[in-house]
Amino acid sequence: MNTNLAMLPLLSLLLLLAASPAAALVQDFCVADLKSADTPAGYPCKSVTSVTVEDFAFAGLGAPGNTTNIIKAAVTPAFVGQFPGFNGLGLSMARLDLALGGVIPLHTHPAASEVLFVAQGTICAGFISSGANKVYLKSLNRGEIMVFPQGLLHFQFNSGKGPALGFVAFSSHNPGLQITDFALFANDLPSEVVEKVTFLDDAQVKKLKGVLGGSG
Repeated sequence: MNTNLAMLPLLSLLLLLAASPAAALVQDFCVADLKSADTPAGYPCKSVTSVTVEDFAFAGLGAPGNTTNIIKAAVTPAFVGQFPGFNGLGLSMARLDLALGGVIPLHTHPAASEVLFVAQGTICAGFISSGANKVYLKSLNRGEIMVFPQGLLHFQFNSGKGPALGFVAFSSHNPGLQITDFALFANDLPSEVVEKVTFLDDAQVKKLKGVLGGSG
């Protein structure tokens, strides 16, 4: 891969860091103590004497995810829970593996904006504005990036002829995630309520609940 293209994820992270309020840390770092509870401000810091270089390195994005599932895709996160060194820095990442026909369904990250970098294949990505419900849709090839503003519904799917690979960077150590389909059909929200708020008929709702493991 071209060296300039390979640098884009790093540049994206640096730009996010520079724009983040977390850049004004009053200490060098605050590696997460994952044995404690997370808070809106992040995890408490590990004792500096127990911090090692391994807290600032993460190898988990190097291996492909398992795409043998209903969405033919895998998301491998590097959030604070997996990479404690991100704590308090306003940064996190994830790897997206999309098999042929793979899709990352419509979802939102309540706590972060997102930058997608396409490393392999072709990914069609888009988001929907909150006011006019305007759709911003783009087919991205290797080396291209797209930004998704915080909290807006967005999606990605493999629109190419082979596997696709992407890396995403977030402006929070814990961006949060809510997948629209799962919120509606993968829980015990009563079918009659889903039908009323979505205008779907009973058969459609029950079919989707059956596919996604919901009840009610």
